[in-house]
Amino acid sequence: MSELTQLRTKLPLIAVAGSPNTGKTTLFNKWTQSRAKVGNYPGVTVERRKARTQVDGLGTVEVIDVPGTYSLTARTSEEQIAVDALLGLHGNPRPDVAVICADATKLSRSLYLVLQAKELQIPVVLALTMNDDIKSGQVDVVRLRKELDCPVVALVAPRGRGLDELGKAVAEEYGKASVSDGWHWKPDKALEADIKRVVEVMPETWPKGRAIGLWALMSVSGDDELQGIPDQVRRAVAEAKLDGTAIDEQAIRGRYAFIDDLLGKLDPTTVDHSWTERVDKILVNRFAGFAVFLAIMFLVFQSLFAWSDPAITLIEDIFGVASEWVEGALGPGIFTEFLTGGVIGGVGSVVVFLPQILLLFLFIGIMEASGYMARVAYLMDRIMKSMNLHGRAFVPMLSGFACAVPAILATRTLERRRDRLLTMMVVPLMTCSARLPIYTLLIAALFPAGHVLGIFPVQGLLMVAMYLFSVVIALIAAWVMSRVVKQLKAPPVPFVIELPPYRMPDIKSVLGMMWHRTSFFLKEAGTVILACTIVLWALLSFPRDLDQPDKDYAALIEAAETDDARAALEAEEQGERLRNSYGGRLGKLIEPAIEPLGFDWKIGIGIIGAFAAREVFISTMGVVYSVGDEVDEESATLRESIRAEKRRDGTTVYTPLVGLSLMIFFALACQCMSTLAVVKRETGGYKWPLFLFGYMTVLAWVMSFIVYQGGRLLGFS
Repeated sequence: MSELTQLRTKLPLIAVAGSPNTGKTTLFNKWTQSRAKVGNYPGVTVERRKARTQVDGLGTVEVIDVPGTYSLTARTSEEQIAVDALLGLHGNPRPDVAVICADATKLSRSLYLVLQAKELQIPVVLALTMNDDIKSGQVDVVRLRKELDCPVVALVAPRGRGLDELGKAVAEEYGKASVSDGWHWKPDKALEADIKRVVEVMPETWPKGRAIGLWALMSVSGDDELQGIPDQVRRAVAEAKLDGTAIDEQAIRGRYAFIDDLLGKLDPTTVDHSWTERVDKILVNRFAGFAVFLAIMFLVFQSLFAWSDPAITLIEDIFGVASEWVEGALGPGIFTEFLTGGVIGGVGSVVVFLPQILLLFLFIGIMEASGYMARVAYLMDRIMKSMNLHGRAFVPMLSGFACAVPAILATRTLERRRDRLLTMMVVPLMTCSARLPIYTLLIAALFPAGHVLGIFPVQGLLMVAMYLFSVVIALIAAWVMSRVVKQLKAPPVPFVIELPPYRMPDIKSVLGMMWHRTSFFLKEAGTVILACTIVLWALLSFPRDLDQPDKDYAALIEAAETDDARAALEAEEQGERLRNSYGGRLGKLIEPAIEPLGFDWKIGIGIIGAFAAREVFISTMGVVYSVGDEVDEESATLRESIRAEKRRDGTTVYTPLVGLSLMIFFALACQCMSTLAVVKRETGGYKWPLFLFGYMTVLAWVMSFIVYQGGRLLGFS
C-alpha cells in the first residue's frame, strides 16, 4: 500500500462485498443485469468486475464486485485486495457505500465482516441473502438495523426480490453526512496503547482512526505477504507490547461477544438442510464421491472433445471459405497470401478456441453455482496436497486434457497467487487435444498394429501411456517446483472450506459469467496470438527463393496434363519455398541441437511451425515433404512419406524410437503460443511465460535425449 491514495469517482461508487457462498456475485449480476466490465485490481491480476445500474435518488451508480472474504484481516497480498477495495487504497477508488452480503441462516459468520467494516467507518448496508425456504418475517430486520446502526435489507437475489429496497437503503446511507463510530467492544489499555503507537506513524494518505491501527496490528507480521506497508508501520507493529496472538484473541473475542449477544435477541432463522446432508453422504464420501466426480468429469471431458467438435469444424470451414473468397477476389500474390495465411489464419487460430472455452466455463459455472465445486475441492485435496497443489487445482489440470488455454483461465478459482502460479506452470504438461493429431500420425505411421497378450492393441496402449505419462510428469513437476522455485515455495495452508447448501444455478448468471470470461480472453490474449501468427507466417513465407531458380513452376503447372500432376508440382514448389524460408533456415540452424534427439532439420521446421499450435506440425510436415498442406493425421500420403524418408547415408529417419522421442518432446515442450499468451495475460508480465517456456523446453529436450539415446544403447531403433 505504498503511496496510498483515496480516490473518488464522479459517479457514486458502491462496493458489493461478503463472505464466499453468500450470494454476493449473484446479487451483483442481478442488480447490474450482468453488464459488467472486466479488468484487474491495480498491481495484481485478480479479476475486477464493475458495472453501472440505476438507483432511485442517486441516478446512475457504479458497482464493483469485491473478492469474497471472511474477514478484513489480511496476511497475503490476495487477502489485501478486499481491504484496498473497501478503503480506497493502493490505487483503488474509495467506495461511497459498501453492500455486505450475509447468509440469513448463518449470520454469525457474516456479521464479523460487518463489524470490521463499521469499525473502519465504511458506510455499510447489510444485505440478507435468503432463499425461497425462508419467509421474510423470520428475519428481524428492524432489530438488526437498530443494533448495528446501519440499513438492513432482506432479498432473494436470483429472483430479483428486494432489489428496489436495496437501492433505497444505499441512497439513504449515501446521503448521510458522517459515519458513526462502529466499535461494539472495548480494547483494554495495553491494546489501546499499541493501537495509538501504530496510528501515530501512519502515512497521511491512510484512513484516520484507531481501526486502521488495529488492522495493522492484526495483519502485519514478519512473514506476511502484504505489499507496500511502510517501514515505520512495520517497526511500530514489531514494537507492540502485546504479541499477535493476544491481540487477535482480544479483538475476535470482543466482536463475537457482541455478535452472540445480538443473535440471542433474534429468533433463529433456520432452513432444513437435511436433504443436503443426505446427498453429501454420497458426494463427499472418499469412494462413492470420487466415482461420481469421475463420471461428471468424464461428461465434461467428453463434451470438450465431442460437443465442441461440430462448432470447431464449422469455424474452420467458415475461415476456409473466407480464405478461398479472398483468393478468388484478389488473385494470387503475396498480399493475398498475407491475408489468407496471416490475418485470416491468425484470427481463426483465436476464434477456434471459443467452443471449448464456452463449454468449460459453462460447466465450471454450473458446478460453482450449485455448490458442487466446493465438494470437489474437498475430495481432491488429499491427493493434490501430497504434491503441494491446492485441492481446487484438480479441475484446471483435468481441463488441460482438452486445452491449456481455458484450463489456465480456470485457475482463477484459486485464491492464493502462489497456488495459481504453480497450477499454471504444470497445466500445459497435461496432454491437450492439440497433441492428439501428432500422436495419431506418429503411432499409425511407425508402430505396428499388433496386440499385447493377444488382447490389447499396441497403438491404443501407446496412446493411453502418453496420457498417463503427462499426468505423472505434471505431478512430479509441481512437487519439484514447489521446493526449488522461490516464488512457488509457501508454507502449507490448511484447506478449510465451507460446504454451502446445494442450490439450483441461476442460468442467467452462469451464462453471463461464461460469456464475460470468454470475451475477456478474446480481447486480451487474442491480440497477442494474432500478432504471433502473422510473424510465424512471415518466417515460413520469406524469402521466396528457390533451389532451382531456372525452374519455371508457373509454366510447368500450366502445362500439366492431369490434376494429380498439377497438384504434385504445386506441392513441390511450396515445399521448396518452405525449405528456403527463414523458418526453413532456422530448422537447419537448430539441427545440431535436435540431432541428439533423433530429429533432422525437417522435423526442426515442423517444431518451429508448431509454435503457433501443435497440430500445425502435421500441415507443416505435409508442406516439407511436398504433399501439400491440406493433410491431417489420417493422411496416407504423409504417413508413407514419413516412413520412406532417408538420411544421406541411406538410413531411415523415422523409426519407432524416433517416433517415441518426438512424441515425448511434444508431450513436454511448450509448443503453443496461445498458452504463453494467456499465461502472460494472467500473470501480468513476461517473467512467468518465459520461465514456463524455458523449463518445459529443457525438460522436453532432456527426456527426449534420455529416451532416444537410452533406446539406442539398449539396441532399439
